[in-house]
Amino acid sequence: MRVLLAGMLLVAAVACGGRQVDVETAPKTAAAVTLNFTNNDANAVNVYMVADGNDTFLKQVAANTTETLPLPGIAAGAQVRLKATRTDGSRTYTSDPITLTASSSWRVP
Repeated sequence: MRVLLAGMLLVAAVACGGRQVDVETAPKTAAAVTLNFTNNDANAVNVYMVADGNDTFLKQVAANTTETLPLPGIAAGAQVRLKATRTDGSRTYTSDPITLTASSSWRVP
């Protein structure tokens, strides 16, 4: 019994021993680009970013509201169009091409 108990203590001591851990700083990523969007429409709208012909849904924004929307995967200096469509589909707003900065703005209507 003593031998079994001693063996279990030895296994526990080895399993709970210290481990070497390497800690590194994550690589720096490009600054996040955001859109300050103001919806002056009386209806909620779905906001999209249009880049290379592809629509990326950003967020649904309530009527008469301003929100800051992150633009995923886009770097400052990129050129995109923005689109906002009423949730009932009755109207769509489209921007001219916009060259993005770290914090761009767009409002509808």
